Amino acid sequence: MSADAKATLVFIPFPLMSHLVSAIDTAKLIADRDDSLSITILIMKLSLDPKISSYTNKSPHPRIKFLHLQENKSITPGSMGDKNWVLPFVERHKSLARDVVLEMMENQKGRLAGFMLDMCCTPMIDVANELGFPAYIFFPSGSATLGLLFHLQSLTDDHGKNMEEYKDSDMKISIPTYVNPVPVKVWPVEVIDNETGILDYARRYRETRGIIVNTFLEFEPHAINSLSADARIPPVYPVGPVLQGGGEETGENKRKSEEIIAWLDKQPHSSVVFLCFGTRGSFEGDQVNEIATALEKSGVRFLWSLRKPPPKESVEFPGEYENPEKVLPKGFLRNTTGIGKVIGWAPQMAVLSHPAVGGFVSHCGWNSTLESVFCGVPVAAWPLSGEQQANAFQLVKEYEMAVEIKIDYRKDSDEIVAAGTIESAIRQLMDLNNKIRLKVKELHDQSIAALEEGGSSYNFLGRLIENVMDDNH
Repeated sequence: MSADAKATLVFIPFPLMSHLVSAIDTAKLIADRDDSLSITILIMKLSLDPKISSYTNKSPHPRIKFLHLQENKSITPGSMGDKNWVLPFVERHKSLARDVVLEMMENQKGRLAGFMLDMCCTPMIDVANELGFPAYIFFPSGSATLGLLFHLQSLTDDHGKNMEEYKDSDMKISIPTYVNPVPVKVWPVEVIDNETGILDYARRYRETRGIIVNTFLEFEPHAINSLSADARIPPVYPVGPVLQGGGEETGENKRKSEEIIAWLDKQPHSSVVFLCFGTRGSFEGDQVNEIATALEKSGVRFLWSLRKPPPKESVEFPGEYENPEKVLPKGFLRNTTGIGKVIGWAPQMAVLSHPAVGGFVSHCGWNSTLESVFCGVPVAAWPLSGEQQANAFQLVKEYEMAVEIKIDYRKDSDEIVAAGTIESAIRQLMDLNNKIRLKVKELHDQSIAALEEGGSSYNFLGRLIENVMDDNH
């Protein structure tokens, strides 16, 4: 702990790269804002994501330090086959976390201000309670989704609803954080089977002292006001957009990045459609063919991040094709030479902020959604899993700022989206007169203003720090 820091916040992120990077970026935001706060980030060991150890080797800020928890030998990759492996995994780290924090408290001069917990780390609320410190949740998705979880948890607990009733339903339900009724088909599939314990998370969020959400007031005004008006929900602090830094900058990626940007530099302004489906996004051969056919027929310039699917039933991430030509239709690469480029990994933020990029075919993960808004690039929505369908519904139906490819698409269904549907969406997306461009441009300006001094997110961050630094917990 640095000499001038008066209080320490303990961050406990979930040890997957996307969660970790969000937590670190939020920690930097807080540390930059208040010199009297230092931050210790506890890292749980998870063999699933080997990039984590290299990413946490050196501190990103003078008042942020990493503490690696010992490996818990009872956690094996086999125990991750169960859909609900996350909560037991965190549960098994509670005593390790408590011991480390007790030792910290003995050895440091300042005081402990509280715990900042990843949305998946709710068992750690027990550690905060036991030690008598407030717990805050960092929720890296949007406010509307947070409200959806709270509402469904309340339907289950307070109104005796069984989520199974909604399975395969065509119903639409009024949810306070949305203006329009939300079709069951776009709810995260996990809330219906609750195999991942997602509603258990929401139940425990209610016990905390505040929820930090990666969003901004101008983007989700209705959802944020609705959460703030509900006395049974802790105060919500929208401090975003917190955009992910380059968490994957290896030498190899640097070389790929330079090659991609050099190609974009040669393309006309707003002429390229970028297709990228996140760290878990990949398609089987038949769907790859339909995308390729759509791109070729549309005649639009494209940059396509094509990933190799992991083995079925595996928890691995998609990989790289040694030779993409093998999965693409015959002659596709030859026919699109000069107007298109097929790549593997993509430096997403660098691509989206390039002036040549005029549209983004996206899985609508929340980080990608914020990046598209921040860079002012309109989206064609093609969600795959998790809360992405709800995000896509929000962009297409609530805000009318995105084109729909298929907002209730599920990665684990056998459905194939036809080339004609994809081509038509890409043409709409790349039409420079499409009214969604004005909406996205306006949000782009507001997202920058929100973070500047006096902006909405800047002010909410100030309120959060005041709450954290308030001695009278």
